[in-house]
Amino acid sequence: MHLLYEEGGDIRAATVLSSSGSGDTQSWQVSALSGKHLKIKAKEVWLEFEKPDAQTLISNANQLAQTIDLQLLWDCAPDEEFLFSTIAKEYFGDAVSTEQLVALAIALQGAPVYFRRKGRGKFMRAPLEQLQAGLAAIERKRKELEQQALWQSDLVAGQMPEVLRPQVNTLLFSPDKNSLAYKAFSGACEQTGEHPARLMMRCGALDSPLTYHHGQFLRQHFPGGVGFSADFSIAPDAWKTCIEGLPTAQVRAFSIDDSSTTEIDDALSLTPIEHGHYRLGIHIAAPGLLIQKDDPFDQVARQRMSTAYFPGNKITMLPESFIHYFSLDQGKVCPAVSLYVEISAQGELLDQLPETKIELVPIETNLRLDDLEESVNEESLMDPAAGLPYQKELSILWNLAKFLHSKRQEQREKNGLRVEQLGISDPNALVRDFNFHISADQSVVEIEPRLRGSILDSIVAECMILCNRIWGQQLAEHGLPALFRTQKGWGPQRTRMQTTPGPHEGLGLDFYAWCTSPLRRYSDLLNQWQLIALVRNGVTAKMVAPFSPKDATLMGIAADFENVYQHYGEHQDRIEKYWCLRWLSQQGLPKLIHARHLKEGMSRLEPIPLHLPIPELANQARMARAKIEVMDIDLLQLTAAARLVEIESPPDLGEPAASNEIAMGSSE
Repeated sequence: MHLLYEEGGDIRAATVLSSSGSGDTQSWQVSALSGKHLKIKAKEVWLEFEKPDAQTLISNANQLAQTIDLQLLWDCAPDEEFLFSTIAKEYFGDAVSTEQLVALAIALQGAPVYFRRKGRGKFMRAPLEQLQAGLAAIERKRKELEQQALWQSDLVAGQMPEVLRPQVNTLLFSPDKNSLAYKAFSGACEQTGEHPARLMMRCGALDSPLTYHHGQFLRQHFPGGVGFSADFSIAPDAWKTCIEGLPTAQVRAFSIDDSSTTEIDDALSLTPIEHGHYRLGIHIAAPGLLIQKDDPFDQVARQRMSTAYFPGNKITMLPESFIHYFSLDQGKVCPAVSLYVEISAQGELLDQLPETKIELVPIETNLRLDDLEESVNEESLMDPAAGLPYQKELSILWNLAKFLHSKRQEQREKNGLRVEQLGISDPNALVRDFNFHISADQSVVEIEPRLRGSILDSIVAECMILCNRIWGQQLAEHGLPALFRTQKGWGPQRTRMQTTPGPHEGLGLDFYAWCTSPLRRYSDLLNQWQLIALVRNGVTAKMVAPFSPKDATLMGIAADFENVYQHYGEHQDRIEKYWCLRWLSQQGLPKLIHARHLKEGMSRLEPIPLHLPIPELANQARMARAKIEVMDIDLLQLTAAARLVEIESPPDLGEPAASNEIAMGSSE
């Protein structure tokens, strides 16, 4: 004997091995078609039959069930609840075979749109309205599956359906995984085994791996786009109010930046005073005079937190039209917050109280590192015939830079840190800084090493560190909360932003607050607000400053800034890695090149800032020099396959200098 029963929503048949009990308490030990032995109770059995055998019955019944007209069956069914065996006579006639009974059970069980299940072998036909809605949904689903299959077929063939082109970024970076478009796209990637971006490129919907890497960053941090609203501009009356009543400084100010800098935040001036001394002015652009806490400009700046830099481009924190008003450009008279200190003719900082002023500063010149950096050296500064611009000022400022640097190194040594040397680093050491020059059509990249520690570089760095130290100390001593940059101890949180002052051991300072780049960093803009309140109100500044002590909003801003600044830095590193790999591709592969081992098999190429894993070097000493061969490059995964050719006995190569956090124009 055989039994028909339901298991997991499916109709199944089994052969009886033994039975026990009777009536409603009867149960059977059966052998399922899978070979598994089961115990089935009477309440689970739909039908008992002798012939044919279970396997034949289920096989034939499944085939017959496919031929049953569900609409006709629904028409034949009564409105009330019914047994499957009852309706079988309505559909097949009086002489119903076992196979027909089972086929009908399978058809009813598999048609929830037409019939509701009400218990063991019992059903009720669905109301007409629900049936019509269900059938419409099935038809809609059928058409969607056909469309999905068509799109997937096109994508596999390398053709981008036009209707999907506007969804490229969405499909790549923030897909709705329930959408038809994503299911087709995902199915195509799975079918071809391709990376999603690679499939998009093959279909002509994505320009290059660079577009993918940059698009991923924009989707996460600039979902509304990188542009600004067309009406996002400074009203003439607001500008007039901003500068009204400000005195004009009697100085000859000049800035030092590279040629790509368009947001010029800082400038310097050196004015002779009595006793052969000089008054050094450090002039910082003052957007904080116009931007007010929580106004539209502040909301945008707070959302972006910083200008995002990466080779070939940048995304500014503030609109270019706004920057134009405050950038310390040549020939303009610009509002600025100025720090004045006195120095000797030999460049020593004198023990005089610094003075901070809010004023208009005439900018005489924008000096560019690209034009002067190589020609400004110890010899040329001492040579009257060198004809350098601001030669006397630069000579004095270079002596000041050496003085300030030596004082900071004394504190570093007390902190137990290695003393750093000022000036160009050992030419044998790995260069840490590079300039990327990318052609307009992005077809060619040039990567040039930039040796940190040049005279101009050091002058700006030390002056900005001095300014950030003095202003940080003044804010701290007057109890004004700000965003302080601290570095203490070790670990991942060694360097951080916090709202209370703390030492920066790496720089050898007791106080340090980023204040010198308010056009490019929100931390500096916020600190400028607090500083302006201090200059204008003195000891009562805490009562009127935008942020009061223990302000929870300020603490949140500190955390947000740290997070965003880190992500921007990671994107810059990612795009630099992309262009380094592009540079290698330009050289032609395979490419022989020298690398230095850093640690655990990770090495860095000598001519460019690209780190690659070379497992064969894992046991070599740090900075060991090796010749490697780069064989293959993947611009989507940002990886390169390389092998060790030979290990060279290294000379005294030196290690990269420790990283200094400085607040200078183009190097931040």
